[in-house]
Amino acid sequence: MKTIFLIMIEFFKTGLFAVGGGLATIPFLEEMSVKYSWFSLDMLSTMIAVSESTPGPIGVNMATYIGNVIGGPLIGITTTLSLVAPSVIVIIIVAGMLEKFQKSQLVQNVFYGLRPAVVGLIISACFSIFTGTLLDFEQMIPVNWLNCVLFAILFVVYKKMKLNPIVLIVICAVLGIVLGL
Repeated sequence: MKTIFLIMIEFFKTGLFAVGGGLATIPFLEEMSVKYSWFSLDMLSTMIAVSESTPGPIGVNMATYIGNVIGGPLIGITTTLSLVAPSVIVIIIVAGMLEKFQKSQLVQNVFYGLRPAVVGLIISACFSIFTGTLLDFEQMIPVNWLNCVLFAILFVVYKKMKLNPIVLIVICAVLGIVLGL
């Protein structure tokens, strides 16, 4: 029972402070992985891939997936509700005072100041995913050359052919299955 409340608190904090969307939750999830060992960093990479590939917001998908990994469907629902609760509370409060907030110079300044933090969190998440995918520190050769080559080819194909992201996701999923990545 103590663990459930700890999970709820951690995901509530993540939902409260991960301003900028689902990718901004990744640094918080990395910290949870190290601090509580509920899941490994390797599992987090898989969770990110699954969450990005499924419909819906990545943060919610990640919370649900992690909750299921930690303790099954009930914990999955709990983590999702805990992550979303701060946003719901803030929206309810802001909706009541929208007109006043919209014209407030203080609020405009706060949002202007939050932009660099959001960009920093997203860049940190992208760097973690990028290095986690292309580098393999558990092997003698730390660079995963197959993933690097696939990344370069798919990046060029995506940019040159202007592929729809859905097509790219399907191609990558098929390559992952065929090559056993």
